[in-house]
Amino acid sequence: DKIKQQLQSLRDDYTKRIDAIEVEKHHKETTVEKDFAEQATQIENDYVLAALDDEAQHMIMHVDAALSRIEQGTYGTCKACGEPIANERLLAAPYAALCISCAEKSPD
Repeated sequence: DKIKQQLQSLRDDYTKRIDAIEVEKHHKETTVEKDFAEQATQIENDYVLAALDDEAQHMIMHVDAALSRIEQGTYGTCKACGEPIANERLLAAPYAALCISCAEKSPD
């Protein structure tokens, strides 16, 4: 199924990102720079890596949930209201669990 392949490809992309971030984190085990400006840069880079890692892990959770919905036969149906999710939305965000109306109401 095309959607399932698209989701799996998306999952693979995010998994590769996480792996690359982990490699970068392990390379960070070098000594701390003596220069204050360099220390600040290192800390900022660590925050960026952590944010990218969190985002990638979050996306994998969404993709896994969408793959589960495909297996359960509920993919493309809004989890909140039970109405079909517009094809345009699924093309833009194949992991979407909510229709546009419900997504706009959602605090997340």
